[in-house]
Parts: sequence; structure tokens; C-alpha cells
Amino acid sequence: MTDNPAATNDVAVSLRARINTGQPHTARIWNYWLGGKDNYEVDRAAGDQIRQLHPGIGEYARHDRLFLGRAVRHLVGEVGIRQFLDIGTGLPTADNTHEVAQGVAPETRVVYVDNDPLVLTHARALLTSTPEGRTDYLDEDLRNVDAIFEHAAKTLDFTQPVALMLLGVVIFIGDEEDPYSLVRQLLERLPAGSYLVLSHTVTSPSMPDVDEAVKFWNEHGTPKLTQRTPEDVTRFFDGLELLEPGVVSCSRWRPEGAGEGSGEGEPEEVAMFGGVARKN
Repeated sequence: MTDNPAATNDVAVSLRARINTGQPHTARIWNYWLGGKDNYEVDRAAGDQIRQLHPGIGEYARHDRLFLGRAVRHLVGEVGIRQFLDIGTGLPTADNTHEVAQGVAPETRVVYVDNDPLVLTHARALLTSTPEGRTDYLDEDLRNVDAIFEHAAKTLDFTQPVALMLLGVVIFIGDEEDPYSLVRQLLERLPAGSYLVLSHTVTSPSMPDVDEAVKFWNEHGTPKLTQRTPEDVTRFFDGLELLEPGVVSCSRWRPEGAGEGSGEGEPEEVAMFGGVARKN
């Protein structure tokens, strides 16, 4: 079930009116790069232009999704986490958080949070829980911490550890809004033993074409992005116990098949960095 009737009933005209098909939107472009169909011509055109500026940018979406899968499987299978609060869900694709988690432990509960009306229209795809577990969807903004926890408490038990998923969403919080304080506010609501999983695009002198792609996006698309250095991204984990290998390119966070004697070289670095950390 969901607290948002529009997510389970026929989509209301008012909801459709919130969807701007005349301006490219990051969630729809991400969907396009992942091979999805929930996008418009304006998104595909912008996505192709961005890819011309930075040919490898489509790989960010793929590696971010693979990072999500590896992090969730580790937290469920190795740590024993059974609750996830996934904020900035994006459009449903393959291997969503609940599918990965419940594939390991069917009793896992997941609450998705996003404020994109197009995501809301596809919320049914995020509510396909196993009978043993549960999924819910909240039409809410990352900044509204009180509202998120008030509604999520109907599905999640906040006296027990929760994995907070912030994949590719903090980039939409400008420095003037103090994103570090916002992440701390979210973590303060979670008990010891909870985890933060966060990914963020980065700016780096070794990847100047990324800056050009982001500049193009901020001139033409919505919502606007704020890039940060790898060191800035690491700050989001201050006060937490970072799991190895720390904050690294998402392609290099515990890649499958890697390790001593595997014969696999280190994966190519992408400008999407991420990490997983425990709250003690």
C-alpha cells in the first residue's frame, strides 16, 4: 500500500499536469541511458548532446545501478539489514532496491521517496513486494525530513537498523542549502547499526569533459546540479564507520570478480563516486 492514492489509482489529470514534457529532466535522461522507455524526445535529445560532450557519461547510470545492487546485497546478506529508506528513487528500472533486497531476504521492507511526478505515475512498479516483506512509496522531497519519517514509520521500525539510500540525489541540493546538515538530520533519526549508502557525481581535473556536460545540463535541464570533489563527497560520511574500500568510483566499490588471484584488473574509473558506512 501507499499513502499516495495517485500511485495506486488511475493517474489524475493534476498529476499529469506536473510533468513538464517541454524541458529535459534528469530522471528521464537517466532512464534513457539505462535503456528504459519512460522518457520523451526532449530527454533523448539532451541525453545525446550530453553524451557527445562526455561519451562515457552513460556509464555512470549503469555503474550507479550496479553499485546499488552490490551494496544492498552486502547489507542484506552479510550485515543482516532488513529495512531500507531509499530517497531519490528515480524511475523504476531493473534491479530496484526491493527486488535486490527481497531476492536475498524476502521479509525485507523498503520505503521509496521521490518528488518527481513521473516517478509517482510508475509507483506500482515499486510496490511489487514479496508476501513476506513490504514496499511503500512516498511522494515527498528530500528536504522534508519530518514528513518523510512520519510517513515512513508506518512501514519501517525506526528502533531497528535501517539502510538510508541516497544515490545520485544529494547532487540536487546546492551548497547554500547545507547538504551536509541535511544528511546529518536524516541520519540522526536512525538508530545505531544503521547504514548510509550514498553516491554523487564528482568534479576532477582528470575529467574536464564531465564539467562541460554538467554546465550544459544546468543551462538546459532541470533540476540543476551541484558538482563536488571526491573529498567533498567523503564529508557526507563524517562521523560514520566507512566500509572498505571507502569512497571510490562506483565501478570500484567491491566489483564482482575482483580480488587477489581473480585475474581481473581494476575497473575503469567513472565520475560517480560512492560509499557505504555504518552509524555506531
